[in-house]
Amino acid sequence: MLGSLLLAVSRSPLARRTVSGLRATRKVVDRFVAGESTADAVAAVRRLTGSGLTVTIDHLGEEVRDRGAAVEAAKAYVTLLDALRPLGLGDRAEVSVKLSAVGLTLDGDMALGGMALDHVGQICAAARDCGATVTLDMEDHTTVDSTLEILRALREDFPETGVAIQAYLLRSEADCRDLAGSRVRLVKGAYREPASVAYQSKAEVDRAYVRCLRVLMAGSGYPMVATHDDRLIDIAELLADRYGRGRDRYEYQMLYGIRADRQRELAAAGHRVRVYVPFGDDWYGYFMRRLAERPANVAFFLRALKGK
Repeated sequence: MLGSLLLAVSRSPLARRTVSGLRATRKVVDRFVAGESTADAVAAVRRLTGSGLTVTIDHLGEEVRDRGAAVEAAKAYVTLLDALRPLGLGDRAEVSVKLSAVGLTLDGDMALGGMALDHVGQICAAARDCGATVTLDMEDHTTVDSTLEILRALREDFPETGVAIQAYLLRSEADCRDLAGSRVRLVKGAYREPASVAYQSKAEVDRAYVRCLRVLMAGSGYPMVATHDDRLIDIAELLADRYGRGRDRYEYQMLYGIRADRQRELAAAGHRVRVYVPFGDDWYGYFMRRLAERPANVAFFLRALKGK
């Protein structure tokens, strides 16, 4: 119930203004967001990769309302990748891109995605120049078809491009079968979706996640297991053993600021662990979805408010 409320609030302009105006909010945002500038993001990347982790970096922003904002979002990624090149990280660093941030919803026909395809193509080229890769983030269910259409077009020139699939969508097991030969980040899903398109209970979502994970582990691609749930991590290990996958043929992904101890523990055991590092000043929607995911995050926020 609380999670659904917070997801609804994540789309509210009034709530955005109210929450963004609270002094204590900044304390909590700093836990989940690496900073607002490219320099902040690079500093976080240096720190994390220096401790044996890998990273995927998200320039925060989605659903831009004009072409200028979409152009600036694409430029922000290219600037970031240029800043990462001297570090020589290769695929230890990649970027995650929300297509609505680079113009998807501004295109007359989202299925064709002309503007977004052009912008994300520029980002993919910049990533390849420094040995990095790109993963397309998945947004709400209305954008899935257009995102996958753009992915297919991108892979003609950039076959290494990955995509996120949200297990809670009813369609996702079939999508995993179609994508099982490529790089796929499997997440549970963090948008408020109706029962007509998505599983609603935690138990249903967990079962769907395992079904999707089984498909990906059995395939010939590269599963990226995005979860903080120890039970799902254990299941991933069992499936990797079942299908003969060495630790170089899949990875775990976790969010910046969440379960950092577990991230280090898995990395110390020889797993590749990639931390999802968001940065930028348009942090509100991302922040609210993080609160919705775990009650502990809400408690942390309330303690910060109390201590303001």
